[in-house]
Amino acid sequence: MKHFLNLKDISSVHLKKIISDAKKRKKKRKKLNIIDEDKDKPLKGKLLIQMFEKPSLRTRLSFYLAIKQLGGGTITLRSNELHLGKGGESLEDTAKILSSYADGFMLRTDSDQKINDFSKYLKIPLINGLSPSSHPTQVLSDIFTIEEIKKKSISKMNICWIGDSNNVLNSLIAASVKFSFNLNVGCPKNYGPKKSILDWVKKNKRNIKIFNDAKKAALNADVVFSDKVISLNDKVDKSKKIKDFKNFQINSELMSFTKKDSIFLHCLPRGTEVSNVVFSSKKSKVWQQAFNRVHVQKSILLYCFEKLR
Repeated sequence: MKHFLNLKDISSVHLKKIISDAKKRKKKRKKLNIIDEDKDKPLKGKLLIQMFEKPSLRTRLSFYLAIKQLGGGTITLRSNELHLGKGGESLEDTAKILSSYADGFMLRTDSDQKINDFSKYLKIPLINGLSPSSHPTQVLSDIFTIEEIKKKSISKMNICWIGDSNNVLNSLIAASVKFSFNLNVGCPKNYGPKKSILDWVKKNKRNIKIFNDAKKAALNADVVFSDKVISLNDKVDKSKKIKDFKNFQINSELMSFTKKDSIFLHCLPRGTEVSNVVFSSKKSKVWQQAFNRVHVQKSILLYCFEKLR
């Protein structure tokens, strides 16, 4: 049994094996319909429980299709439908029930502590579908998409992030260490990654470059990443934050500083951090990026169930 919580805690060998398996499985599905099961049905009879404390579209749909294509099934729960540490039932007791009824648990939560607590008490694999400090399934799928489009290892590319320092960037930073790629971060002053994250990067003998100038960050980039600057539950002065990021929109001028064959990725939903022109351009691969999550989630599930070949 293996949990999938943070990219930094999983070996490079295993992460690369997940991507390699996803590539093979996607190729084998060319003649199959979207809800057809894979011929080997490696997770036949397995049940995945998903629970969402935060809104979800791509994570919810991709995990539903992932387990179904592998031959298993899924049940989706909302946190307000169970006790979850309230009403006299502890989180430990909830974990015991989940472990008895299912073979795996995917949690999308607003609490890193819940991820940590569930990982201690569950007797089944736990997958982090998103937490305040990490979004590992998203970023691993993004690496898959980049290598699929560019047809080479991400280790040979320059990756650029323009935007706020959030859970997606945290996982991208972890990925830059695990996959050994160059990473530039473009953000305003006081919006950079936490010192603890940068210290972890240095400890692992890697380096990321942080720029307070978006154009410098984007120079010669193969890939430009972004995420919504103002998230749904952002508890900040939103008008001030929008003002702080006014020079960090990903537009045609900014993309002109990247390589000619560069691509744009966004984990969605989008906001004003990207112009409509760039979002709708040939450089934008956001729809391919979104659907590729199904293929990578499948291989993540196989990793957790120790069936990755």
